Amino acid sequence: MTAPSDLGRPPPSPQVTPRRTGGHGRSARPGRVVSALCWAGSLLLVASSVIHFHLWSTGYRHIPTIGPLFLVQTVAGIVVAILVATTRRWLTAFAGALFAIGTIVGLVVSVKIGLFGFRDSFSAPYAHTSLLVEGAAAVVLAAAGAGDLLRRRVVEPT
Repeated sequence: MTAPSDLGRPPPSPQVTPRRTGGHGRSARPGRVVSALCWAGSLLLVASSVIHFHLWSTGYRHIPTIGPLFLVQTVAGIVVAILVATTRRWLTAFAGALFAIGTIVGLVVSVKIGLFGFRDSFSAPYAHTSLLVEGAAAVVLAAAGAGDLLRRRVVEPT
C-alpha cells in the first residue's frame, strides 16, 4: 500500500546498473567496429615491423644510420601496435596511422632523393609489400580514430 505522501507521484523506476562512462555521459568502452579496426591496424603494424626486422637481419643492418633505423622501426612498430590494440582510442589509432605514414614517407624519400647517404629502390625486396601493408594500416587506423571520435560525440540517450 502507498503512503498518503506518495499519492500523485509516479512509481519509482526500476534500478538500472549504471554504465561505465567517460566524460559527458559517453561510453568509456570502444565500440565493436572501432575495436576491430584497431586490432586489424595493430596486426598490420606488426606485419610492417616483421618486414623491417627481416630486411634488417638480411643486410640492412650493415647500412650506416639506415640499419639502426630499421631496427628502431621494428621495435617502435610493435610498441605502437600494442598501445593501439590495448587502448583502442582515437589518439593511439591516429598515432598508429601517423607511424605508418612516416614509414611510407621514409621509403619514398630514400627512393626519390636518398636518406642519410643511402638511396633505395622500389624494386628492393618487400618495398611494394611494405607500402601496401603500411598504407592499409594508415587507412584502417585513421578510420578507427575517426570512428572513435564520432562515437564519443554522440551522447547516449538519458
